[in-house]
Amino acid sequence: MKSYIGSVIRNPDYYFKDGMTWSTISSYKLSMRYSPKGYLFETKGSVCFPLNNNPIEYSIGLMNSIIIEKILYVLSPTLDFHEGPIGKVPIIIFQKDYIIINVKKLINISKSDWDSYETSWDFTRSPLLDISNISGGAQGESSDLPDSSTSPSLSALRSPLSTMHYALSDIYPRLRSRWRDMTLEMKRLEEENNRIFIDAYGLSDELTPDVPLSEITLTCNPHYRYGGDKTEEELEALLLADTMKEFISYSVGCMFGRYSLDRPGLVLANQGDTVDDYLKQIPNPVFPPDADNVIPILDGEWFPDDITERFYNFLRAAFGAEHFEDNLKFIETAIGKDIRKYFTKDFYGEHIKRYKKRPIYWLFTSPKGSFNALIYMHRYRPDTVSIVLNDYLREFKTKLASQKSNYEHITISSASSASEKTKALKEIDKIKKILAELDEYERDTLYPLAARQIAIDLDDGVKVNYQKFGAALKKIPGLEDKEE
Repeated sequence: MKSYIGSVIRNPDYYFKDGMTWSTISSYKLSMRYSPKGYLFETKGSVCFPLNNNPIEYSIGLMNSIIIEKILYVLSPTLDFHEGPIGKVPIIIFQKDYIIINVKKLINISKSDWDSYETSWDFTRSPLLDISNISGGAQGESSDLPDSSTSPSLSALRSPLSTMHYALSDIYPRLRSRWRDMTLEMKRLEEENNRIFIDAYGLSDELTPDVPLSEITLTCNPHYRYGGDKTEEELEALLLADTMKEFISYSVGCMFGRYSLDRPGLVLANQGDTVDDYLKQIPNPVFPPDADNVIPILDGEWFPDDITERFYNFLRAAFGAEHFEDNLKFIETAIGKDIRKYFTKDFYGEHIKRYKKRPIYWLFTSPKGSFNALIYMHRYRPDTVSIVLNDYLREFKTKLASQKSNYEHITISSASSASEKTKALKEIDKIKKILAELDEYERDTLYPLAARQIAIDLDDGVKVNYQKFGAALKKIPGLEDKEE
């Protein structure tokens, strides 16, 4: 660790305490967020703390109200919300207990929303598999949203889910209704807080408490998530598509053993974790993880553990075989394409975007993308590249050569028609080009890399470790950029 002369540790008494944090530079308006215990702070993400043991919730409610929005336009018209203007905000204590109750509900709703996405540390499973998200009606004023971390395992859910016939066409509308209730409840609570503070500051003739849907900052709220001038139909289509893509991402996590259909939360998430470690936790999984941590992504059925085939099996395990075809059609209609095409063309780009250029799954890919194989970085071992090379790349080349031989027989067979021979010649030419590409990838990239038996250290982060594999992996534009 570097040390600098003159550096000092500031405010250590406040380290790891709960408080409220905000971005000091904003392009819109101030947004205060609850910061739970266990975190530090710095200049771009400042944190302030309540004095004299005053509840933090009251301050959060006040600072997120329309009152403070207007006051800060005067104190900081440049939208630079540093500690100076924040410290000058006049505070009036008014209906404190009621505000605290409202804010606790708002925090609970926001956390429930955030934890539905796998980039949250507290993510447990896809919301499409969480009974707490797809049962029950609207949330009343006194209702608390369920904590998904305590939701039952999928095996315990099979009985209640059976009333919905395991059909996504039944499950998604219920989940969407749940999200709509959350959004409207958050809107109601924020408007109640605004109304209280407007009265307290005597500004009822100047301000209204209304909060537009586009400012209800829940990811499950399409008006906030996508914004713009889109129609309701367009917003709903976007939300449905993204929900299905997130479900697909979760399925890949289950393929690698990061998650499991049998229990919530992370399973394999430590460096060097193996299938044996998985089976010690889940002895009889309904959907076992991939054995060798290599899942090919190819434009065709070349391997039994191909990602598309594995997804089919996952879908059957998650919702039952009876409605497999309907569920697959529902997903493909939502994302606008065949699932194999989605995996070969779009999945990895979505994964890079989801993890902000720090992917946890790494894609070995040949120069023109004819060969692709996905691995999970937490299960990486020094012999993983050799497995990709010997069990997949070379095996794929062998299968391509065999197919090429079959086409060559067609071209010389007297039983083949002219059109069949023409088509076969085109396929032969195509396979020759692919084989040449794969030969180059093996010779210049994958074989030398496999011989090195590279070790990684997860503590070094994705940025350092990913670059150790050079041209063997899919290039990520911006990966080398300086950390922000």
